[in-house]
Amino acid sequence: MKNDLKLSRQVQGLNGSITVPGDKSISHRAVMFGAVANGETVIHNFLKGEDCLSTIQCFKEMGVEIEEKHGKIHVYGKGWDRLREPVNILNVGNSGTTTRLMLGILAGLPFHSVIIGDDSIAKRPMKRVTEPLKKFGAVIDGRDDGQYTPISIRGTSIEAIEYDLPVASAQVKSALILAALQAKGTSVLVEPAPTRNHTELMIEQFGGEVHSKNNTIRIPGNQQLKGTNVFVPGDISSAAFFLVAGAIVPNSKLELPLVGLNPTRTGIINVLERMGANINVQEQNEGQSEKTGTITIESSSLKGIEISGNMIPTLIDELPVIALLATQATGSTIIKNAEELKVKETNRIDAIVNELKELGAEIEATDDGMIIHGKTQLHGGKVKSWHDHRIGMTLAIAALIADGDVYLKDHECVKISYPEFFADLKSLLQ
Repeated sequence: MKNDLKLSRQVQGLNGSITVPGDKSISHRAVMFGAVANGETVIHNFLKGEDCLSTIQCFKEMGVEIEEKHGKIHVYGKGWDRLREPVNILNVGNSGTTTRLMLGILAGLPFHSVIIGDDSIAKRPMKRVTEPLKKFGAVIDGRDDGQYTPISIRGTSIEAIEYDLPVASAQVKSALILAALQAKGTSVLVEPAPTRNHTELMIEQFGGEVHSKNNTIRIPGNQQLKGTNVFVPGDISSAAFFLVAGAIVPNSKLELPLVGLNPTRTGIINVLERMGANINVQEQNEGQSEKTGTITIESSSLKGIEISGNMIPTLIDELPVIALLATQATGSTIIKNAEELKVKETNRIDAIVNELKELGAEIEATDDGMIIHGKTQLHGGKVKSWHDHRIGMTLAIAALIADGDVYLKDHECVKISYPEFFADLKSLLQ
């Protein structure tokens, strides 16, 4: 237990303003589009978390020059045609986004490459991407016929496809869009439900063309993109931990400026509003394609709700901390249709249910989600992150209201998406 992080209850409240780090999803995509575009791309407010640094390293292996100057990331794009075959295996670390989106890019490039990641990545399903990429014409192999890493891919001249996505996944959709941009002809993708649209917005920002209507996306092929300036808004998935903290810790009032407010990502705000939280959102668009704004949250009296259906893709990464939020709401909260949580960095349903139970929560797992009964006084205990950054941060917020010290094992994983999380949390303690 000597390496466990000791966390204590915060009875005086949380007060102040913090700027959360740049959006992870947008940071990944900005590097990727900058690399395959022609000319220089400058990325402002890039998230220097471990996952996004893995994306940078993969493109450096393919000959793209990327450097940091004056706090900004400069990507000197080579266009699709001048990326080179990597000498080394492409190591994506813990990043599922890097893995899946890179496969889409590599599908149309005329060389061989191999993708590998850590133990967590080796368990995450990839056939949902590799199977449709094979329909484009890419030659892909890997463990269990391309289901798991390591994955070998030999890109080729690919042809447009029409494809109905079996799961509502922004990573799968984005991988196929990235392949379609290189294909001959116009590809048509149909989503079962809307998912985050950062890829579509970024195509337009880089001078490309994509058409979305009624869950149907049309992507003309053989597109050439142009380097540009990208401002990365604050990550609403990172902000969610402080939004929940502000709502459940007594005597709290927090302000979070420059948070991304893309409507495909704001499910956490909708949940807080439906639960009765004292929350205010002020939009402050900066002329960028992604909406931003300032969110203010105060201590609140909350009520249980049901979270299901098309709402799930808008808050899939926030569900662990929403489960914590629900422990402090009066009545029961039911989360359904969230099977995708089982194939994240870990099985997040099992992970958050097990760890919150260790702190006294009345919570139970279901086949596709969980049921949380509130309002419950949490107590101290020993918990673990499961090496999952979102589980680790959720448990750190839980400690703020626990009646007794909480000892968190493997807390270092929060650096994957929020390197300064514990420093920012400490700055708000009164």
